[in-house]
Formats: sequence, C-alpha cells, structure tokens
Amino acid sequence: MDSTIYLIGPRGAGKTTVGKALSLILDYHFIDTDNWIVDKYQKTISSIVEDNGWEFFRKIESDALVDVSCPNQVISTGGGIILAEKNRTYMKASGVTIYLQASVETLIDRLSDDPNEAQRPSLTGKTLLAETRDVLEKREPLYLECADIIVNAGLSIKEIIEIILVKLTK
Repeated sequence: MDSTIYLIGPRGAGKTTVGKALSLILDYHFIDTDNWIVDKYQKTISSIVEDNGWEFFRKIESDALVDVSCPNQVISTGGGIILAEKNRTYMKASGVTIYLQASVETLIDRLSDDPNEAQRPSLTGKTLLAETRDVLEKREPLYLECADIIVNAGLSIKEIIEIILVKLTK
C-alpha cells in the first residue's frame, strides 16, 4: 500500500500519537501539519492567529496540507482542516482519511492534561468544555463526510492501530 494517510479529528483525539505509532508500523514518514506550520513560520499557532487572524491561519493550513502530502506518509492534521471544502475534497482524492472520533468527555480529559493546550488559541472564547462541545457539534458532520475509516479514539493506542491496520487492508 503506497498511499497518503490523513488523520482527522478534534484537538485531543490523539492524531499525533496515533500518527507517530502508525507511521512506525507502516514504515511511513510522519508529519503533523500544526508542527510543520510552527517550524515554517517560527511562531506558535496562537501567535500566528493573534498576529494575522484565523482566516490567514486557515489559508496556510490548507497550503501546508498540499505541501506535505505525498505517498507513504501519515499526516496528522489540525482539528479545523476539514472546515474548508477544498481540504476535504483534497484528502478524499489523494489518500485515505481516518477520523479519530472521540466523545466530549474524552477530549476534555485529554486537553485538561495537555501542557500544550495553552499554545492553541480559543476558537470561541468560551470555557474548554463549552468550546469543545460546540466545536465538535459543528464539525462532526464534516469529519464524517471526509472519513474513509472511523475509529473510536477512546480506545487504547494499540487497539486503534489494530483497527486501522485491518481496515487499511480491506
């Protein structure tokens, strides 16, 4: 299998963790689009948004998706990458898209424990719980529309990888 694998889902779903593990097993290269953007612009996502706004960030996020995509790669995308129809279409046409689906409770638990949470700007200015619930409600249909494979992100990394590997070989 020589394809690009895109991991989609909200912040805290485990895209980077799963992506790193999956890339090792498949002997693929791993890219996290958020980290790629931070490296390229030498600024945190929060700083980029603060200095240039969300519209600019979404544009460079779309550019990053195309720039990093190639066969034999696992790409962990930012949670909002699916907001642009062109990104959803691109991922569907150029690889396999895996949605790491997680409950609000799972996301809150993970985000509350994540020291990097402060590096991501609030999307709504609401509390973490309210924002996570609202954002997930709005984005869930887009994740589902884009997904070739859906995996419960509340499972262990080992279980998630096993499910993905089985579904990739079908």
